[in-house]
Amino acid sequence: MRKNESVNLRKVAIIGCGYVGASSAFALMQSGLFSEMVLIDVDHEKAVGEAMDISHGVPYTKPMTIYAGDYDDVVDAAIVIVTAGAGQKPGESRLDLVHKNVAIFRSIIPEIAKRDAKGILMIVSNPVDILTHVALELSKFPENRVIGSGTVLDTARLKMELGKHLSVDNRSVHAFIIGEHGDSEIVAWSSANISGIRIDDFCEMRGHYRPEEETTVIAETVKNSAYEIIERKHATYFGIAMAVKRICEVILRDEKSILPISSMMHGEYGIENVVLSMPAVVGKDGIEVKVPIELDADEITALQESAKQLQEVYDSIQLS
Repeated sequence: MRKNESVNLRKVAIIGCGYVGASSAFALMQSGLFSEMVLIDVDHEKAVGEAMDISHGVPYTKPMTIYAGDYDDVVDAAIVIVTAGAGQKPGESRLDLVHKNVAIFRSIIPEIAKRDAKGILMIVSNPVDILTHVALELSKFPENRVIGSGTVLDTARLKMELGKHLSVDNRSVHAFIIGEHGDSEIVAWSSANISGIRIDDFCEMRGHYRPEEETTVIAETVKNSAYEIIERKHATYFGIAMAVKRICEVILRDEKSILPISSMMHGEYGIENVVLSMPAVVGKDGIEVKVPIELDADEITALQESAKQLQEVYDSIQLS
């Protein structure tokens, strides 16, 4: 087993070559962020096939070596991305997946940990908040180096829906989904704005005079979008692949961008020892600091309820 002496900032490892893993690998190949990518899967031949297929697009992007490997290959990776796990089926919630995927994580995370990998561990598998907590416990890595993809995708969906509703570039929308990446997620409307203009005021500017009704519909559309996609095509993977790419570029470029990633709470908003999604400054060392966005009393209550639900699920897991 190779001992980790340094991190190769141009190397990424992806564990799990299902729809999400393969789509993430494809997005990262096109991004030009890395020059080396290793794919790891319990079905090694699947990993080989995906590496071959994705490699055939390299002549049209930046030089990159893509190959199937094993856990020894994660040692010097700048980012280790875990997408392995059972997929969400029609009618199944993300939390329904928990026991199946915790069992899978029991075999994956210790393999990463015993190789003393020094890169960032990014959890993408669902339920991502619970599994990020599991990864923290099993790996014993510092909290700043264990990141869940959290509500980065949900937030992108929110920005897209708001941009469409208000006929404005969605990149000018500043708003977050917080809490669970799942059914108890919350839109932080109190801090939402369009380039500094409060959502309610911007709605009126655009001729929408029932903002509360309209924002309720938008929040439900965002929350249910994954279910709708799964009902129609049985899985979601392109959107999360782009979210993975975005998190990687924030880390690799040390952007110090604010992303709503899954991280451990330590008393913020009255929540202790629960992993859920909150905005945080993210850079080359992972999580730098959580961002205390403005929330009203109802939003704080909803966030605490989301945390309670996640805590109850986590307490049902036997890790030892």
